[in-house]
Amino acid sequence: MENLYKQIWDKIQEADAVLIGASNGLSISEGYNIFADDDWFREHFGDFRNKYGIRSLLQGMFLDFEGPQEQWAYFSRLAYLKRYKEQSGRMMKNLYALVEKKDYFVVTSNGEDHFSLAGFSPERVFDMEGKITEYRCARHCHETVYCNPEDIIRMAEAEADGKVPVKALVRCPRCGGFMEPNMAGDQSFFQTDNWKKKAQEYQNFVQEFHGKKLVILELGVGWRNQMIKAPFMRLAQEEPFATYITVNRGEVYVPDVIADRSYGIDGDIAEVLNSLSGQQPR
Repeated sequence: MENLYKQIWDKIQEADAVLIGASNGLSISEGYNIFADDDWFREHFGDFRNKYGIRSLLQGMFLDFEGPQEQWAYFSRLAYLKRYKEQSGRMMKNLYALVEKKDYFVVTSNGEDHFSLAGFSPERVFDMEGKITEYRCARHCHETVYCNPEDIIRMAEAEADGKVPVKALVRCPRCGGFMEPNMAGDQSFFQTDNWKKKAQEYQNFVQEFHGKKLVILELGVGWRNQMIKAPFMRLAQEEPFATYITVNRGEVYVPDVIADRSYGIDGDIAEVLNSLSGQQPR
């Protein structure tokens, strides 16, 4: 394995650019599992679990809340605990150190905003399904997306008994209505100007490094996540100088057509990134 990690590290260092794709497997390796009815979920969201019968953070994200007071009690608490109260973990720091001196772009379906927490430039991250730190007008009177930590923290601190007081809720600066989390609730999310802008930046990056040494690094992306998986595999096939690297626990697939330019590792992403970080010359 040591030789394998050295080969991958060398490929990344030799690359003109690195395109990172990340899904739930990366978050789970960091200890954030939106699918699990685990101890963390029960400790911090036990009240929502008891009241609404939800058994995971993901179910809560798509819950039909009684109103914006309950909705923001849930989302502001989650953002406060998982984004603003936490420090970046070793895994994400290792990932950032691996690419910080390269041209990079990140495409992720994870919504906890841990890439920017680790030092990644928000301009180089495409959060394909939104993130818990952003919000927009619930009436959709305009498409501007806002991100103000002070608003989130204020609502989280004002919450009591599973509700945020009306006076503490953030309001739309144009129509005065309530705001909603900027998360992909339906297909309309993918038609907004903000989403299209980020999608174009993604394509611009791919076009900029067409025909060059591109490393396509896939972390925790299962086969079901076709928004990331399908374009990445297609790109790896179309780019003759691309190297495809996929890391996931229990689900690794490399097509025969790109097998000679690929590396697949079935294992814990945190351990793999830690091993890669150890390849750097001292």
